[in-house]
Amino acid sequence: MDSRELPSTHASWLRQIRPRMRTFWAAKFIGTTLGMTAFFVVYFWLLHHPYFPITIMPLTALDRWIGFQPDALVLYISLWFYVSFAPALLTEARLLWSYLAAAAVLSVIGLGIFLVWPTAVPVVSLDWPHHGFFFMLQKVDASGNACPSLHVAFAVFTAFWFERILREMHAGRAVRVGNVLWCLGILYSTIATRQHVALDVLAGAILGAGVALVHLRLVRPTPLAD
Repeated sequence: MDSRELPSTHASWLRQIRPRMRTFWAAKFIGTTLGMTAFFVVYFWLLHHPYFPITIMPLTALDRWIGFQPDALVLYISLWFYVSFAPALLTEARLLWSYLAAAAVLSVIGLGIFLVWPTAVPVVSLDWPHHGFFFMLQKVDASGNACPSLHVAFAVFTAFWFERILREMHAGRAVRVGNVLWCLGILYSTIATRQHVALDVLAGAILGAGVALVHLRLVRPTPLAD
């Protein structure tokens, strides 16, 4: 490849964002919207109609060490932007549909576990009505479908794919480290907002990493330079 075709600086990756997002934008928007809608329909149905007794997940020392942090809600909610942005940067139809298929597989595995083994986090003694959005979140999500945390699973799955995409875009090391830190921040937020316990996070991370590693191996992306 002619050296003039390569980005001259790490900052040049920013110039690739807009054209990448415009590629197959309709398919990306429709696929992401329909996928999330289908996921939440099944998720909330299982949440409110468990087939088996609900297991309360045990607390660990890590759960006791991480206190309730209302400000972590920003990181918790940022997952939805995080998971939507990664596929929006894909430019090959094959990879885009493969990505959506892998996300569907992750969902099926997680929801299947919720079906046969419904779980919930322990009741937390907080004055929820005085915590604004947290009170509404508790009412909607009910802190059920806890293990594995699919919030964590999708964050980890996305982090692996973001690493591949950022390498392809020749993003600098600082940007790629930022991707890891964002993912870790989301993992932290699931405990700090009391939506999950540490064991849920561990199980979700294993699920997300497992699906991502298998998927990336199957699609066999072209080796990329640093």
